[in-house]
Amino acid sequence: MSYVKWLLFILLIIVVTNLSPSATAQPHYGCFGSNYTSNSTYATNLFSLLPSLSSNINNFGFYNASQGQSSDPAYASALCRGDSQPDSCRACIQNATSELSSLCMNRRQGVLFKDACTLRYSDEPLYGVVSNAYLILGRAAATFSNPDQFKASLGTLLDDLRGQAAEGASLIKVAAGNRTVSDSTMTTIFGLLQCMPDLSMEDCSSCLGGLVQRIPQCCNSSSFVRMLVPSCTLQYQLDSFYNITRIEQVRAMMSAPPPRLVAPTPSPPGKRDENRTPTIILIVVPISFGLVLGVCLYIFLRKRLKKKPQDMIADDDEISTVESLLYDFAKVKTATNNFSDSNKLGEGGFGVVYKGKLQNGQEMAVKRLSKNSGQGDQEFKNEVLLMAKLQHRNLVRLLGFSLQGAERLLIYEYVRNGSLDCFIFDPIKRLLIDWEMRYKIIREIARGLVYLHNDSGFRIIHRDLKAGNILLDRDMNPKIADFGMARLFVQDESGNNTGRIVGTFGYMAPEYARHGQISVKLDVFSFGVLVLEIISGQKNGSFRNAENGESVEYMLSFAWRNWREGTAKKMIDPVLMSTWSSLRDMLRCIHIGLLCVQENVADRPTMASVLVMLSSFSVTLSVPSKPAFFMRSNDISTSTEMEFSKSSESKNDASISELYPR
Repeated sequence: MSYVKWLLFILLIIVVTNLSPSATAQPHYGCFGSNYTSNSTYATNLFSLLPSLSSNINNFGFYNASQGQSSDPAYASALCRGDSQPDSCRACIQNATSELSSLCMNRRQGVLFKDACTLRYSDEPLYGVVSNAYLILGRAAATFSNPDQFKASLGTLLDDLRGQAAEGASLIKVAAGNRTVSDSTMTTIFGLLQCMPDLSMEDCSSCLGGLVQRIPQCCNSSSFVRMLVPSCTLQYQLDSFYNITRIEQVRAMMSAPPPRLVAPTPSPPGKRDENRTPTIILIVVPISFGLVLGVCLYIFLRKRLKKKPQDMIADDDEISTVESLLYDFAKVKTATNNFSDSNKLGEGGFGVVYKGKLQNGQEMAVKRLSKNSGQGDQEFKNEVLLMAKLQHRNLVRLLGFSLQGAERLLIYEYVRNGSLDCFIFDPIKRLLIDWEMRYKIIREIARGLVYLHNDSGFRIIHRDLKAGNILLDRDMNPKIADFGMARLFVQDESGNNTGRIVGTFGYMAPEYARHGQISVKLDVFSFGVLVLEIISGQKNGSFRNAENGESVEYMLSFAWRNWREGTAKKMIDPVLMSTWSSLRDMLRCIHIGLLCVQENVADRPTMASVLVMLSSFSVTLSVPSKPAFFMRSNDISTSTEMEFSKSSESKNDASISELYPR
């Protein structure tokens, strides 16, 4: 559908009114395009298509279809709000079909917005096509005691939800959550953003971004806004209006593994069959053996005949992909000034990182790997290909690699502001990151971990999540570094255990430090430690009481004890005192951090659950149990040594991560 048509449509039906939220239940529609006759081919196709939408819509509330192959086809799509139940969704689409047919009689294009669903039809394709013309359906004016703070909180909420919605799966792109305004009123803003799921992540983000950008122009002092366009929707108000339980259920359905097929257990034979059993065995076994042998021989011969062409195709595909990632070693070496110390950005267990700049002006970070991985060139290339597939806005992007003899280089995007530890642990720089920024960093790190654990196509365990492995871009957005590196260095894994403990003490989960047990809950534990560090502005191993500056007990112990005693605010960085209006958010984050560092692995939440906790205050938090490595102030030194003595033989020489196929 052309932009001009949509512009005419908007000019005809744009509605800007002072409505209450309840008033938006009425449908809003638009009819446009030329007319069709009742006996035309298009009419036949359209009237055959529309009634099928409600019965074919999936459990995620979306259906797109067309009718008519080449002669005047009709196209239609239906989408229900992300928190709708399947039955109510189908009912909404069925009613919308009837209404839109009457409202837009004989018009070739139409759209109907109802409170719970959206219906579109057209004589042009709709699937994957973005329509970003805007339509404001309602707003309610309000007066705020601190309008700037309200705008800041609203902007943070919408930006967060926009990212979540855009990163949704191909079956549903929706996000809902709330945010409390950091002022004396403690007003909570509830929001829901959704895109047509057939849009790409970029198109969804762009569509929602267009709506967000309209808010300062139309609705700067509104306590309720609902904005709808055919490709995406936005709504926020000051009371809860969505079913967060249903949205969480849908997300769980998207990430749940397929059901296992279990063969039924045969019933024990009766006595009447006992005498027949030997005879049956003597007949069936030779026949079965012969059939199995014949099938195996057939499969073997068939594979032998086809193996060579298939291998050639696989090799061609792999070579093509590898070549696209391969950088010329000499050019990379020149870009880093021959790996000069002046270009050195940092050093870790995996190797040294240098800043590089190619002749075309492209900046990059070059990791010169240590020479102890024990892998051949082909194995290294395979692992790099796997790492390059991991694409997320909260992961440092791998651009490529380079090989020459024993030298192995990984080429990453250059992240301008360096690592998080340089900010939160620095007495000067940490003044630059207020609570709003720290809260955003916490949520974005959680989002990146959810991608690694659930949404990447592999179950990726970082195993060394810490402040030093969180990089900040020019806009202070966090990016997780050193993920997916384990396959390059660790080859002695067996099942869910490892014989080589690597990582950083203080961030290690107890089951890993003591016994080498591996699971996604390792990263949950590390995330909990990191959250407490971000809030306190202190390292976990050198924690000091914020009130008197004296060295006290281990950070996890201090946090848990003060949380139980109702004095958890002692954990908070004093530089955040100017934002004590956000105390509720800070205390909730401390609570979530303590849930993540519980000693019992089963008690720790998944990162997907943590992200929901961070995004919605409507989720009730359970009571955390005693954290791992709990120590009192008078036994911190001996306890720390005792806790890790069992793992002292293991080398703590590399930040590490692991990938498991799902």
